[in-house]
Amino acid sequence: MHLGNETSGNAVMFGRLLRHFRERAGLSQEALGGRIRFSKSQVAMVERGNRPQRGPFVERADAALGAQGALIAAGADVSGSYLADWFEDFAKLERLAAARHEYETHVVPGLLQTEAYARTVLQGGYPPVSDDVVEGRVADRLARQSLITRKDVPDLSFVLELSALARPIGGRAVHREQIAHILEVSQLRHVTLQVMSPRRETHSGLSGPFVLLETRERRRLAYLEVQDHRALTDQEPTVSNMFGKYGNMRAQALSSRPREFLRRDREVGRMSTEHHWFKSSYSGENSGNCVEVATCPHTVHIRDSKDLTLTALAVSPDTWTSFVEFAAS
Repeated sequence: MHLGNETSGNAVMFGRLLRHFRERAGLSQEALGGRIRFSKSQVAMVERGNRPQRGPFVERADAALGAQGALIAAGADVSGSYLADWFEDFAKLERLAAARHEYETHVVPGLLQTEAYARTVLQGGYPPVSDDVVEGRVADRLARQSLITRKDVPDLSFVLELSALARPIGGRAVHREQIAHILEVSQLRHVTLQVMSPRRETHSGLSGPFVLLETRERRRLAYLEVQDHRALTDQEPTVSNMFGKYGNMRAQALSSRPREFLRRDREVGRMSTEHHWFKSSYSGENSGNCVEVATCPHTVHIRDSKDLTLTALAVSPDTWTSFVEFAAS
């Protein structure tokens, strides 16, 4: 089992080595930054292990400090990404996984996030980090999504709580784009998306979110996060229990056909003429929130009446009832 925090172990060791050579040379962080054309804050972040060295940083520092190749050799072991060292182990396994399964409760999983949604999530972290770190982490998160479009497609599945989909992270426009992206990805033949009904009184995943991986060699692993602590394990019986738990949850969740509980209807004009729309009771009296609903025998359609060109959502009656109960609570 591997535990970690936000700081890369290899990056910390590199930072300590950099500080050793800098102090041996009698230079301040500002003076070193001036010689290698990087800012004092950038030098400080690399020394703390909070930022991967970018571009010519290592080569310039090695030459300026007379390290005789020691910094270059040490820098080869440090990833150029903003992923923490402990997460790199998981990310490497994830990139080559034959199957990946995830249960999430509060936010849309990283593999399904849009750029704007991911940026909002990462900007809200604590303690705050610089814009450069946020953008680096956004880029790394989006790069991990290549797993979805990989040529030898993996088996991907997600079980989400409705709250993860309902929270408008980033505002209405970002949220609308995010839901549309989820729906698009869910149409891929190797992706299964299910929603756990909030009306279910209990289920097997109440202890929290997790990710399961299976490699091409059929090695199985479980990854868990709790606040600032993470764990990646292949130990038994923990992994078998987690896979068993996930199997139960897939049976307990709503339909595995996403369009049955949440789908887009792009034919807005047809919907406008064929459906009878009425103003939702959740719309404000001052027209600030204009939500219209159209009910059909097997579907409930929801749209923003202020702009009929926007994507309309279609959900099952059970899902709409669950959402209304969730919003009311």
